[in-house]
Order: sequence, then structure tokens, then C-alpha cells
Amino acid sequence: MQLTDDISVLNGIGGKTSALFHKVGVFSLWDLLMYVPRGYDRFPELILIPDVSLEEDNAILLTLCSDPKTVRAGRLNILTVDAADRKGNRIKLKWFNSLFLKKMLKKGLTKVFLGRVKIGREGKELLQPRFFNRDEYEEMTGVLQPVYPLTKGLTGKTVSKAVHQVLDKTGIPDFLTEEERDELGLPELNEAIRTVHFPASGEEARLSVKRIAFNEFLLFMLKIRELKNNNEKAGNSFRMIESAAAKRLRESLPFSLTPSQEKGLKDIISDLSSEKTMNRLLQGDVGSGKTIVAFLAMVTAAENGYQAALMAPTEVLAAQHMEKLKGLLNKAGLPYKAVLLTGSLRASEKSQAREEIASGEAKLIIGTHALIQESVEFKNLALAVTDEQHRFGVKQREKLSGNKAIPHTLVMSATPIPRTLAIILYGDLDISVMDGMPALRKPIKNCVVGPEYREKGWSFISKEVKNGRQAYVICPLVEESEALNCENVADYAGKLKAFLGEEIRVGSLHGRMNSRDKNDIMDAFKRREIDVLVSTTVVEVGVDVPNATVMMIENAERFGLSALHQIRGRIGRGENQGYCIFMDTSGKEEENRRLKILNGSNDGFKIADEDLKLRGAGDLFGIRQSGEMGFKIADIYGDADMLKAAAGFMGHINETTIGKIEEYERLESRIVL
Repeated sequence: MQLTDDISVLNGIGGKTSALFHKVGVFSLWDLLMYVPRGYDRFPELILIPDVSLEEDNAILLTLCSDPKTVRAGRLNILTVDAADRKGNRIKLKWFNSLFLKKMLKKGLTKVFLGRVKIGREGKELLQPRFFNRDEYEEMTGVLQPVYPLTKGLTGKTVSKAVHQVLDKTGIPDFLTEEERDELGLPELNEAIRTVHFPASGEEARLSVKRIAFNEFLLFMLKIRELKNNNEKAGNSFRMIESAAAKRLRESLPFSLTPSQEKGLKDIISDLSSEKTMNRLLQGDVGSGKTIVAFLAMVTAAENGYQAALMAPTEVLAAQHMEKLKGLLNKAGLPYKAVLLTGSLRASEKSQAREEIASGEAKLIIGTHALIQESVEFKNLALAVTDEQHRFGVKQREKLSGNKAIPHTLVMSATPIPRTLAIILYGDLDISVMDGMPALRKPIKNCVVGPEYREKGWSFISKEVKNGRQAYVICPLVEESEALNCENVADYAGKLKAFLGEEIRVGSLHGRMNSRDKNDIMDAFKRREIDVLVSTTVVEVGVDVPNATVMMIENAERFGLSALHQIRGRIGRGENQGYCIFMDTSGKEEENRRLKILNGSNDGFKIADEDLKLRGAGDLFGIRQSGEMGFKIADIYGDADMLKAAAGFMGHINETTIGKIEEYERLESRIVL
């Protein structure tokens, strides 16, 4: 059995189960080993009803006193049943949209029920409890059980069984020596992979995650070093001079560039006219005006006779960029053809866009990852602008240029990464920091409140909408989850509609929608056909609706501070005052203190530094804020110590070590810059 084998080689994994694994990004056996739990269940000791806690899960041995009843409440089907513990204390069990349980729950049934308790109108209620046979439950008590991010039809038990099969039959040579592991305080590689799935303690799980994060960072930095070496060898095939067209575009703007925008543009023009190919990071806080600097660079390339392309992370943002760029070109009277290329365009529209790109008629191109497909051929692409989520490495730039001369690269980042980490992560890039904000922007007014203020927040939203403004409400979940007691988009939109009344139009948006539906919803919001948009963090990336003045974030304690700052950046983008309401539902003083950092500052870099201090030990048992920079497991904040350790270890790598890393690197081929 090879770790590169397909998941279907495992016993019990047929076509249907393989398809479910593919849905969550698991294709090979190695993908399965790297499909680490999002956290771990701690199964508490059995207690009696009077001893329950409202802060955490409770396990109670209960006997059902009645058959279940069903009640309809809006979009919810609520299943309830009365139960009693061995001392006769009573509690109500309640499930939402789980009618399939009705056949399993009969009067007289005795099981261990595990869940959160709330105080309802009729007393204590155990919400969405899972249930187990007593013997089965007592075996799990005191042992950490992995909780995997799943899709419908795929169970945690199926994943665990599959992982056990792989662990029993494979092994990976460790590229760290025992001495190096001791110095770094990290476990052996195979031990770490086993214990990240099945740890005996929280400390063991933490160290296992640290080891895998170290590996990811080390491979990332090796690729960074390779990129830097290649960049230093590459000459400038697209020498440019500062253009009159860019100057005309600047003069047509209704505002003056900030000093940091001026500095960023000067750095870019200097690169474009130098002897080396540009590979620059434009790092600026949310709303600092990076996009207009990128547009000026693109127009400079067009006037010098070349093509420039900007790749956005979402179709909504790509369309927004195109709308803005065309408006600026028209206002400045510039003749350059701009085209949009995204996956959801009709076949005829894609074909026309590709023809105009190949012929060189299109000088300015905006799109999504569709730009780097084999069917797209550029005539003379000289400048590739992207965001940190889609960094163009050597292979991608070769693909973009069709194996012609390598284009200049400009990476835009709105993630306020602390300077110490940015130098490591962006080691192959020259960095321009934009730390100023446009003069017309008013600082956002913030508040951190508990759930008892929720309806006051809704009333404030109603007031702003009646004054002609719009609002966002952010929920962490798409739909109700039995595992997480959090607000979800599906139910929240209904509750908000009922409160605000029919005259206020409420829409909803989340990442499971297809691209066309997401675009339609965002377009309707921008056209003011939706007053309040209930969404997941899908709105975090760059969407610009200047009329939106209120952002209400539910379960704010579940997000990292930097992520919250990014989300907050969607409001206050016009001349009206912006307001952000952070809803802390944890009831914990430490979380409230953490969120008050956002209450006291709109400076993303200051917040990032505080976030780094607060999350230094990681966020193992909550939602890890991974995903920045394309890492699957590593978290640049929670695992910052491993990032620094990997940077230090780079100085010890020699040809022997590189050879030992190669096998692991082949498995980790998903890390592509």
C-alpha cells in the first residue's frame, strides 16, 4: 500500500464512500492522514440533572417518560420528549429538524444523552443531544475522540476506521533526526500523524499539530527559497517607463492618492523599469486603496504595449473589479480594451474573451482561477496581479505566459500579518506596506455586547435601513449543527425577517451556493434591492458596497481577531459612518476582553500583533484559523512559534537533509506556490 494510492484501495471504501471523501478533499491515502480533526470531543463523566452546567456539554443517564412529540415553528420541525434521571429529576430533550429520530425514541428507552443545557420556558432543556448505550459511553469517558469536518453521508466513524487502516500498514521516513526533534521539542513524524488523530491527551494532540505545522512551513520556505533563486536569475523581459495614461487616470480620480499609495506605486514603477522581473507584495489594511494602485500599474503595462491581468479569489469580486476598472477607463478617456473571464460565463462569452486575450486586443484582463487554465493563451502578458490566496509561483507564471517570458508579479494582501511573520512568509517578495487610509473614510464605531442586546442591535439595523443604509449580519454556520451551538444563516434570516417586518428586505448568502446564485445575491445587495444581508464569512474577501454601514457579527468569539477585522472591513467604505456590533455569546470574561481589542482599534497591524500574542498557544479545541497563505493545517498565528522554528531550521538544511525531505515533499505536492 502506497500513500499516493487512491482512497478506494481501503477495505470498506466503495464508489459511494470514495465520492464522499472526494467531496471533503480526500483523494489519496496521504490526504486522509492529513485530514486532521477540527477538534476533539471530551466525553464527561455521568451526572444528575441538578448538577448540569450551562457552559459545557453534559452527559446524563436518562429514561424517556413519554413518546416524542413534534411541533412546527417556522422552518423548524422540533422534536421533544420528557425524560428523567435515576433520581427522578426531569428534563426536556429537544431536537431540531431531526424527525428521523422519532422511530428510535420510545417511552421507557434508557440511554446516555450528551448535549448542552439551556433554561427554557418549562425549565431545563437538553438541546440536540447525541445518545449512546451506557457501556459504549463509559468506554469513551476520559478519552479524546476526533471530530472531523464532515459532509452529509460521511461519518466520523467511517473516517476513523479508514485512518486506522492506513496507520497500520504504512510508515514515513522522518527527515528530522532524534537530536533535531529534541532540540525543537517535536515528536517523531509517524507518532505525530497517529496522535493527531487519536491523542491520549490535549498536550499530545497539541504537539502533533505543531509537528505537522512545522513540516508545512518548512516545505513552504523551501519553495520560497527556490522562487527567490529563480527570481534573482530572471532578467526583465518587459522593461517599462512611467506612462502618461496612468497620469491621466490619476488626474481623473475624485480623490488624491495617500502618501502610502504614492510610495507603493513608486516602488512598482521602479521595479517595472529595473533590470529584474518584479515580484512585489503590496500589503495594506482593509480599505487602504491597494486596488487603485494595481489598476495604475496595469494601465502602465497597457500603455507600454503589453497585457496585464488581475486574478481575484471570487467571481463576485472579479466582476466588481471589472465594473470599477471600466468606469475609470471611461472617465479618463483611455482606449484600452478590458475583458472579464470567469468560470460562470456562457460558453460563447468565454470563447470571445479568450480570442481577444490571444490576439492582444484585450490589454487589461480580470478573472478568477479561469485565467490559468490551459485554454487561455496570452499574447504578451507582462504583469500578473493577484491576491495572497492565489500566489503566482514559477509554474503558474509559466502557464500564464505560455512558456514565453515570465511576467512581473504583484501580490496584494489585506491580511495584516505582523512584520516579523511577513518577512518569513514573503521571503521571495519585495514588500511595500500601505499603512494610510483615504481621507474621506471615517473610523468605524465598534461595540462588544452579549446576546441580551441582540434585539437592540436589530432595532439599530432597522433604523439605519430606514435612513437609506444597508447592513450585514455574519453567522459562523450555513445551517444548524448538532455539534456547534452557533447561529446559522438559514434560521437567522427567518428570525430577522420576522423581527424587521416585510418592508425591510432580507437576503442570505453562503459558500455552498453556486457562483451564479452568489453573484445574483451580491448584485442585488449592491443595487439596494436587499437591505440586510445575512451571510457567512464569504463576504470577507473584498466586496465593496459603500452604502452598507452596519456589520453585526454573531458568535464573534469563534473567530480570530484578524479575521474579524477583515470582515469588519466590508463596512464604512463610503462617506457615511460605519458601525460594527460584535456579539459575544460565550459568556466568558477572557473572550470579552479579547474582543474589546477590536472595540478599541481599527488598526489591522496592531490587531494582528495582539492576535499573535493571544493565540500563541494555538486554538486546538476551537475552530483553528487555518487557511491563510494556503496552508491546510498550519496557522500563521497559533503556530507562529513553528513558523519561526522552521525559518531557523532552514540554515541547517544541506544536501543530505534535502534528500530526506524529498519523499515527504512528493506526498505534500498540494503546497504549490
